[in-house]
Amino acid sequence: MDLLTFFLRQHAAVHASDVSGHVFPSQRIFSELSDDQMRMRPATGLNSLIWLLWHMARTEDAAVNPVVAGRDQVLDDEWMRRMKVPWRIIGTGMTEDEVTEMTARADIAAVRAYRSAVGLRTREVASTLRTEAWDEVIGPGDIKRGAVAGAFRDWVEGKEYPWLGWTRADQLASSALRHNAAHIGEAVTIRGLAGFTLTI
Repeated sequence: MDLLTFFLRQHAAVHASDVSGHVFPSQRIFSELSDDQMRMRPATGLNSLIWLLWHMARTEDAAVNPVVAGRDQVLDDEWMRRMKVPWRIIGTGMTEDEVTEMTARADIAAVRAYRSAVGLRTREVASTLRTEAWDEVIGPGDIKRGAVAGAFRDWVEGKEYPWLGWTRADQLASSALRHNAAHIGEAVTIRGLAGFTLTI
């Protein structure tokens, strides 16, 4: 199996079936829930399921498009209007009040649609990325593109950021696979604490 095929198969498992056409049990974690259930925060300091879905999408969008591919992110003014979310940041470092506000105001259907649009774009980026580009190392200019797009809070030029020195393949695997998988695990925990248990 080649690298691209492996990536696309793993990516399919962390997105809704409309992104790849494949069905996985993990896709049920964010489905079969009402809007009120998607907004539930079982305790102070815990995220809601809709916040997680938005954060997963924002991180993948910002990391894959401006940083890996050097292109515009999916998020634009129209997506922000549809989602009713005023932040372009990826959500890391949000305050308790900001998480609460985002959870209350986000349009659930629009966030789902945005995440699917991001997933489709990621598959396009991976499928068209030059073979040699997978091993290219991400530099300050790549990170700056994401910052200029408004993805990173408190960005300061010259600051060391965790993605520097990674290859583009590392970044794809981290932001489009591992990061999503980790938050899917968090979502399982939140569902359990909120009483929305799920047998997979």
